Amino acid sequence: MKPRYSTLILLALLALSCFAQQSKPAGVVPSADLKTLIPNNYFYRGQSASVQLRNSAAIRTKDGKYVLAALVDTSGYASDVAAKYQGLFISEVKLKVGDAELAPGEYGFGFVADKFVVTDVGANDVLSAASRQDENVKRAVPLKMAEDGGEYRLYAGKKYVALQVE
Repeated sequence: MKPRYSTLILLALLALSCFAQQSKPAGVVPSADLKTLIPNNYFYRGQSASVQLRNSAAIRTKDGKYVLAALVDTSGYASDVAAKYQGLFISEVKLKVGDAELAPGEYGFGFVADKFVVTDVGANDVLSAASRQDENVKRAVPLKMAEDGGEYRLYAGKKYVALQVE
């Protein structure tokens, strides 16, 4: 009995799909790929804010899941909310942030004094971890992610927090 062409086509498409998934390596996502991942607007504390694609970053894990961060326009928010809400933070995986654990979810974040603060979308504190200063950064940018020996750093200027995918 001859295999049907539809079965062969299905197998070929499956093989191509697996190849396409493997062609995207784990690590920091190139900026050219961010426009398909980062949302244009982000809902937080009863409002939608525009997201700054130029100030966004992402990590792709080895199993193809993502951790996204981007700065948002907080001009419409109350000053107490805007003080600790600088951007969106979306994780499809469990993370270790500094010494704390963060479950997958959608959050707001901010670097406040010497702390990295994560809040839920209702502006309630979820996590607070010590941030560090990297004096070796030559040209500080508003937001970026960098790989550092098995972990990642989320930078806001020269301040950063270490992220580990669990």
